Amino acid sequence: MSSSTSHTSESSSSSSLTHFDAQGQAHMVDVRAKTATHRIAVARGMIEMLPATLVLIQSGTAKKGDVLGIARIAGIMAAKKTSDLIPLCHPLMLTRVALEFEFLDASCDGSVGITCSAIAETIGPTGVEMEALVAVQIALLTIYDMCKAVDRGMSIHGICIVKKEGGRSGCYVKEDISSEPKTGK
Repeated sequence: MSSSTSHTSESSSSSSLTHFDAQGQAHMVDVRAKTATHRIAVARGMIEMLPATLVLIQSGTAKKGDVLGIARIAGIMAAKKTSDLIPLCHPLMLTRVALEFEFLDASCDGSVGITCSAIAETIGPTGVEMEALVAVQIALLTIYDMCKAVDRGMSIHGICIVKKEGGRSGCYVKEDISSEPKTGK
């Protein structure tokens, strides 16, 4: 994946919020006139934890069971419920949702934890960024819930869109992301 950000002129010059009308009232955007295209969004975030907590997850000995397996299912379920959680999101027919986890064992900055990447895809008139973001957040919250008895100091952060494709605004790749998430087809 390229380490540069790519925008079309619309995405970089758009300065109006689409969920408000001329009077400032919130409304759901009308997408009837938009062309259905293949849309992809990749989100990423991480949860930092104590080294002992990471060992419990890696070894599969957490009291509540398979932490990452349950977190993966929770993320997929959450992506499918995004329009129920975010008031102005359109309900979408998702064609794909996949989550992957990567262990961070005492990296150069001393962080220990797990990175979660989620990819969401659809063919439709509106994007899937919110679905990918919700999938990551709920997966990470599920990890927290399953491990909080042994580590209440866990920290969830860095949740963002790292890649977006499709639609009028074209392609976006976050500048400081250097590798493709492991959510292969």
